[in-house]
Amino acid sequence: MSLNSTGKADEDERREDVAVAAVERQDSREVDEGKGTWKHAAFHVATTIATPAAYAPLPFALASLGWPLGVSSLVGATLATWYSSLLIASLWRWNGKKQITYRHLAESIFGFWGYWSIAFFQQVASLGNNIAIQIAAGSSLKAVYKHYHKEGTLTLQHFIIFFGAFELFLSQLPDIHSLRWVNALCTFSTIGFAGTTIGVTLYNGKNMDRKSVSYSVQGSSSLKRFKAFNALGAIAFSFGDAMLPEIQNTVKEPAKKNLYKGVSAAYTVIILTYWQLAFCGYWAFGSEVQPYILASLTVPEWTIVMANLFAVIQISGCYQIYCRPTYAYFENNMLRSKTASYFPLKNCLIRLVCTSIYIVLITLIAAAMPFFGDFVSICGAIGFTPLDFVFPAIAYLKSGRMPKNMELRISVQLLNLAIATWFSVVAVLGCIGAVRFIVEDIKTYKFFHDL
Repeated sequence: MSLNSTGKADEDERREDVAVAAVERQDSREVDEGKGTWKHAAFHVATTIATPAAYAPLPFALASLGWPLGVSSLVGATLATWYSSLLIASLWRWNGKKQITYRHLAESIFGFWGYWSIAFFQQVASLGNNIAIQIAAGSSLKAVYKHYHKEGTLTLQHFIIFFGAFELFLSQLPDIHSLRWVNALCTFSTIGFAGTTIGVTLYNGKNMDRKSVSYSVQGSSSLKRFKAFNALGAIAFSFGDAMLPEIQNTVKEPAKKNLYKGVSAAYTVIILTYWQLAFCGYWAFGSEVQPYILASLTVPEWTIVMANLFAVIQISGCYQIYCRPTYAYFENNMLRSKTASYFPLKNCLIRLVCTSIYIVLITLIAAAMPFFGDFVSICGAIGFTPLDFVFPAIAYLKSGRMPKNMELRISVQLLNLAIATWFSVVAVLGCIGAVRFIVEDIKTYKFFHDL
């Protein structure tokens, strides 16, 4: 081989190494740039979980279960997910290596099948969550529009499309950490939505004829069972957080301690909002409460408008967090070329194409089948239940991070096995209930129905 050809081969190899290194930097960018504080983590976690689309269906879920079972299910799910979140946070460096995504954490513990199982459940959770909250955002925007233009001709589908266009704009921000101030605003909007909605719910409840309010579960025996199954899926959805490792990756060291504090702060907000809204909504309207609590409110109208605006602001941030794993997966695969790192404009174009395809798909499904409550339940059953309840419990046992004290070790083992077993059953039951009601809704409504 000639000297020139050898030099050319070396030059080509160096260029390839530069390109690979660029891709590796792209893939691991957030690993090296964990700059967030525990407060930022709290904003992200609260935005991810405590969205109006998550806790607005809770009064309806309680109405499908009745007071004893409804209250116990809600309180039990709160404690179980808080505990599960701490388990996931504790596995941040369980094998001496940062676990920067949920998929990589699963792979490090369970191998190939763990990675692809979590990838599947995360995609179901992401898609289902964003379909549900886009329907909720469209409903809230339509409610505001109808307040000012009672004879207006714009439909729910128009507002779902408007919201999708706004999310496409936000999707051009590079990563989760760049959303920290958006999510701070979303967290305050969560508190504003909850406070406003709870106040208006109590006001409406006190002005109703209390003797006309029934708390019995309506329907035949089989319908009651399906309602209960559906409600379990909705409660699982309301605590959905399939993004903890991705959030932890944005937090500076000590990341484990900071996420512990962030999760606990976020769950303080959740308890102060979820429980009160669920209990007040069911108390006020009983078995007649609507799947989206704002649809049950009538007066005063200006406060309902304010609650709907808070809902849209909060939902916009939650949507962004849940679409980030999908964006990252496709972008990283499309950027694995020798030329991508040399053309930043090309990277921006790739991001625009990826985000546009995703949002058009979500918007189309949400506009075609605006069955909010059904998507909430099936997303909770198939997506969030495995990610938030089952996987953390068994992953912690598999990792070997058990207490040295024998009695405490046995207690943790029994608790984790009980959580994994019970919520596996909930996933199956919730899926059955959700599918049944989706089938019934498709029979009742046409596609692109204006609800």
